[in-house]
Amino acid sequence: MRKWADIKPSLSGCTLKAIESLGFTTMTPVQAATIPLLLTSKDVVVEAVTGSGKTLAFLIPLIEILLRRHNSESFKKFEVGALVISPTRELAIQTFEVLNVFMKLPELSMFKHRLLVGGTSVEEDIKSLREDGGNIFVCTPGRFQDLLERKSDFNLSVHLKYLELLVLDEADRLLDLGFQNVLTTILGYLPRQRRTGLFSATQTKQLEDLARAGLRNPVLVSVKEKKSMNTPELLENFYIIIPPEDKLLALITFIKKEKIKKALLFLPTCACVDYWGSVLPTLLPNIKLLSLHGKMKQKRPKILESFRESEHAILLCTDVLARGIDIPEVDWVLQWEPPSNAAALVHRAGRTARGGLPGRCLLPLLATEEEYVDFIFRNQKICLEKIDIKSFNDEERDRLIEKIRKLQLKDRDIYDKGLKAFVSHVRAYSKHECSLLLQVKDLSLGQVANCYGLLKLPKMPEITVKHQEEFKSLKKEIDFNLIPYKDKQKEASRKNKCEVFKETGQWLCKNKKRRMQQTESWQLSKQSKLEKREKKKERKEKKGKIQVGAIKKIKKRKSQLSKEEMDELLKDVALCKKLRQKKISQNDFDEEFGINSD
Repeated sequence: MRKWADIKPSLSGCTLKAIESLGFTTMTPVQAATIPLLLTSKDVVVEAVTGSGKTLAFLIPLIEILLRRHNSESFKKFEVGALVISPTRELAIQTFEVLNVFMKLPELSMFKHRLLVGGTSVEEDIKSLREDGGNIFVCTPGRFQDLLERKSDFNLSVHLKYLELLVLDEADRLLDLGFQNVLTTILGYLPRQRRTGLFSATQTKQLEDLARAGLRNPVLVSVKEKKSMNTPELLENFYIIIPPEDKLLALITFIKKEKIKKALLFLPTCACVDYWGSVLPTLLPNIKLLSLHGKMKQKRPKILESFRESEHAILLCTDVLARGIDIPEVDWVLQWEPPSNAAALVHRAGRTARGGLPGRCLLPLLATEEEYVDFIFRNQKICLEKIDIKSFNDEERDRLIEKIRKLQLKDRDIYDKGLKAFVSHVRAYSKHECSLLLQVKDLSLGQVANCYGLLKLPKMPEITVKHQEEFKSLKKEIDFNLIPYKDKQKEASRKNKCEVFKETGQWLCKNKKRRMQQTESWQLSKQSKLEKREKKKERKEKKGKIQVGAIKKIKKRKSQLSKEEMDELLKDVALCKKLRQKKISQNDFDEEFGINSD
């Protein structure tokens, strides 16, 4: 590895002193390739595996660029010199914390840096900017757009004309999350004479389009530890083949067998995180379990910090944590199923094996999904090694299902979460990017419902008779209306709604002044739509037949007219046109038709 002193002509003594005081002695390959380019006014598109040091690869040149500008012309407190945009709040906070370590040094005290993310009101950010300003912004795209477009007495766009460097961190994720229009809006406010860096672990077509549109002659920097692989060299990727109803059993057995200390468990949806976050503490009582997903707003930083500080814990999460988040000592990345897009597997796996440490990743697959192994190798250069896992018998499955069902019968909240999680899981699976290999029609939904420990199958169009036969029904019938909420307030509210429903046949909404009639099931609703479509098709066909018949009659009638009759008819039509165009008088017309004759 190259030492920081090797690029001494490019870095000032102040920057080198800051780097050395923080204990960084050598550069990673991505840092050695990227920093000189940014310092020589080049735009860069950087592709490097996760955990390779991309954050320092843009923070070091950011500091050096601002120092050079400051030495020739001092930055005022409202002049924005650098802007770093991250896709998620967690990644922005992490980048800000690294930057904060540098900014504490006396040599850099002249610069003010600010974190602009959700969680606080926009008005608070505007007030703070108006009073204290800022030279370096680390932000999320949505919040920054709000600040730019907010009509207030502080015009942020005016202060961006001094911008020296724009960094889009995890740039492909910014586009995946639907921020393309937001980025276009933000870029419209920024000066063209600036340096720009796009940083990511994977490159996409959208990212290439953005690079062509927003960068001037960009240099592509692609750094991989192995030429044929997109993941860190010390990362081991495994997969197991498991039936759908044994997936939970397999994960629990695997966690206990491997004595996992610290792991991330990626789940398909927010609803799945909520459900398994309620169920797994009972099934894994000796392990600290935390839950985090994108719909949690205020709680996310505290949960993430708690996981960072824990020596033994498993964090249940969605892909909101798949990008850029650096958590020390994560030894395993576990997954419920393949992510919605192939690139996400690279980023999920990259949460372990960071900073030169070893790490392992496990992906459970169904027998119908094994072709995904070859697909992910061809698409993302990830090699998955198959490992065997014990098979489970009916007694073990029944025992696990019974445990989960007892939890649902005690608390209606868990029962509701289970149904919601199952439905959201099926919907997410149906929208998979690799839908040719992972198809809902191949999914044994009855067995999946058994794995979820559901008390009953929800009414949805995907459920067939075959799935109902696969599902293990309750041994005794129960009245689902009698399942209570553990929360006394929620239970009192539910009982009140039940009483109103018995009397009126209508279900109370959250707004008590309004009432909502009971809705149709998905199956009935879908059947009704199909019937309406068929009736509309029949009416259209009937109308078409009538029109065809009328045309045939006209043609038949035409064929029965003689040539003399046809000529006479055309003559009369021409006469009517002349009258309409006022080429002849009404008297001439009447005389021609013989109307006035005796």
